[in-house]
Amino acid sequence: MTASPLYIDRENSSEINPGTLYLVGTPIGNLEDMTFRAIRLLKSADLIAAEDTRHTGKLLQYFQITTPQISYHDHNSQQRIPQLIAKLHSGEAIALVTDAGMPGISDPGYELVCACIANQITVVPVPGPSAVIAAVAAAGLPCDRFVFEGFLPVKGKVRQGRIDALKTEPRTVVLYESPHRIVKTLTDLHAALGPDRSVTLARELTKRYEEFWRGTLNEALEHYATTAPKGEFTVAIAPAPETQATLSEADIITELKDLIAQGLSRSEASRAIAQRTDRSKRDIYQISLEIDIYSLLQDKSIGDLPLD
Repeated sequence: MTASPLYIDRENSSEINPGTLYLVGTPIGNLEDMTFRAIRLLKSADLIAAEDTRHTGKLLQYFQITTPQISYHDHNSQQRIPQLIAKLHSGEAIALVTDAGMPGISDPGYELVCACIANQITVVPVPGPSAVIAAVAAAGLPCDRFVFEGFLPVKGKVRQGRIDALKTEPRTVVLYESPHRIVKTLTDLHAALGPDRSVTLARELTKRYEEFWRGTLNEALEHYATTAPKGEFTVAIAPAPETQATLSEADIITELKDLIAQGLSRSEASRAIAQRTDRSKRDIYQISLEIDIYSLLQDKSIGDLPLD
């Protein structure tokens, strides 16, 4: 990326524009990552909208910022948005902060941004720390192109669909996960992407016990089988291999019949094909249900076949 000239706006450095929403990035763990600009704007704003006022209160106290706060989070965003829009229309300058990182990334900040845009209110980003950028930069995976998945759905078909889509994703994938769900997510990724996909697990970013663990999905599961996961995780997953074949449904049925005829179950045959194609095991298994195994039994050259 070509560098742009750097400057300090000394003429307007103490000013803040009325009726403007400022998206202020805050540290993700290390207070030394707080920027001069962020401190100035938080001091100058009329109001700070915070995800957790108690958490942000500690940050404000450290930097001797006395600006009043109002809560803005997932559970009250629909109630708060009209109130904040009214304050902005009246000329107040509002700074939006999250507990860590940039507002709008995996939090309801984007809803307030959309409301401001719809009401022709200026939105100004004040860049700061980001776990996504920090993790992908140090992951050791291709980062010229990457996609951010945020938090995966906790369960159900929506979760499985999101994971299955990653199987053929040609870019590095970055997602967030909590310590009590990381093993479940690694297990699901292992089942969908295979054991050999490279992965980097970053935890406690910018903090004293920051750690980057690198290996395959299979190795990651082995590691966390004996090591209790601690801290919030940012997971970077390598792009899909370029060598995966694309098979039509007719080709898949032909291969399924051959494998089943060799004595493999539907499940085993589906897994074998999924490991070398761009289709998920789940999809291939559904196709296998179209095969009438009893008709294969009519061929006397084929012995007893498994029916699952």
